[in-house]
Amino acid sequence: MKRTIRTLGLAMTALALATGGALAQSWPQKPVTFIVPFPAGGGTDAFARPLGVHLEAQLGQRIVIDNRGGAGGTIGASVAAKAPADGYTFFIGAAHHAIAPALYPKLDYNIETDFIPIGVVAQPPQVIAVHPGVPAKDLNEFIAYARANPEKLNFGSAGNGTTHHLAGELFKTLTGTKLTHVPYRGAGPAMQDLLAGHLQMMFDGLGSSAAQIEGEKLRALAVASSKRAAAFPNVPTAAEAGLKDYEVSTWYAMWAPKNTPAPVIERITAELKIALAKPALIETWRKNGSDTPNLYGADFGKFVTSEVERWGEVVRKSAVKLD
Repeated sequence: MKRTIRTLGLAMTALALATGGALAQSWPQKPVTFIVPFPAGGGTDAFARPLGVHLEAQLGQRIVIDNRGGAGGTIGASVAAKAPADGYTFFIGAAHHAIAPALYPKLDYNIETDFIPIGVVAQPPQVIAVHPGVPAKDLNEFIAYARANPEKLNFGSAGNGTTHHLAGELFKTLTGTKLTHVPYRGAGPAMQDLLAGHLQMMFDGLGSSAAQIEGEKLRALAVASSKRAAAFPNVPTAAEAGLKDYEVSTWYAMWAPKNTPAPVIERITAELKIALAKPALIETWRKNGSDTPNLYGADFGKFVTSEVERWGEVVRKSAVKLD
């Protein structure tokens, strides 16, 4: 009897493995949706779309980018968390979603428990970028100018509680300046107003600012990282420019709604690794000022937990409030 039960158990396990393998190989059978919780033109979008092009070629199915902006990315995250866990909806979020729990106490989703972590897509540094009309050629000149013009300079963000926002609050604390925060529904709309001169500056992810800096439509004063961005070797780090202790990292990543079939998670993870290793995508990331990360699955999940804790402490210490 015991041998029969053991044999049956082994058979069921083998069947499950075979079924799972078949699902992984047959998936996808229709277009796959990437929910991007910010409007087109922002940092998240700047990495999601090129990634989608490569994954389309690999999977043989269309990747649909569904931009759902608002509330610092939390609206799109809520939509993604409630999406069917059938392997046809994924979430491309950002560091902002590790900040949100400390600022939005009534979120109807949990970034740690309502999603399956797949992997980090890109990890560009933040950049302090100003409109060319600002009469400051370097960071020290800008700080002096901002101190001489309290509350007259506006900085835009992708929304309350985003890294753009907190980077600005940290800058104000370290420099003793008084800047006015203007939240948008995403970095894209904020960037449009910055380019038009309605804003004076942004603390932006380099991914959405790189092209504008390259085209001299914006002036980069410093990157908020420990080393210079490979694509912009002439832009100093904040520390090199004289502002110590100013480091703000950003990252973009992929999740799936919880209960998405394990074979699909294994397949999309494998395809993501292939895409991020392609020379063409590595070069696109480099032009956007980003390193190519190597953080997947459970390790990525642990990273998210550490980021939630880290940003929660930053919010508590800075006493940031939603505007």
